[in-house]
Amino acid sequence: MKISKQARRDAKELFRAIQVNGVLDEARARLAVDEVLRLKPRGYVGILSHFQRLLKLDIDRRSARIESVVPLDDAEQNGVRSALTKRYGTGLNFTFAQNPALIGGMRIKVGSDVFDGSIQSRLAQLEEV
Repeated sequence: MKISKQARRDAKELFRAIQVNGVLDEARARLAVDEVLRLKPRGYVGILSHFQRLLKLDIDRRSARIESVVPLDDAEQNGVRSALTKRYGTGLNFTFAQNPALIGGMRIKVGSDVFDGSIQSRLAQLEEV
């Protein structure tokens, strides 16, 4: 579906309006969608479609997945949280997971950024040489 430039602009304006201190406010997002559906402005389907895309991109950008071989204790988790918050700002959603395939080390993925300090990736690099 082709979305008009005006619908894109309206969706971006709506997206900026639902943020509080640069962080997505879920309650405001729901209210905004309800209001657009109630008013049904011209091109509202395109507005909502692009708005949904912006929301998905923001959620992905604010998601941090931390994988390690063994479960991290609270001190290690807090250290990772503080380092990532310092780098990316507040509003990150953290997910800690175990991945025995890493052999050792840690892999962190925040949005499209990947920090791979695992032994598995180092062995793969050696294998390529």
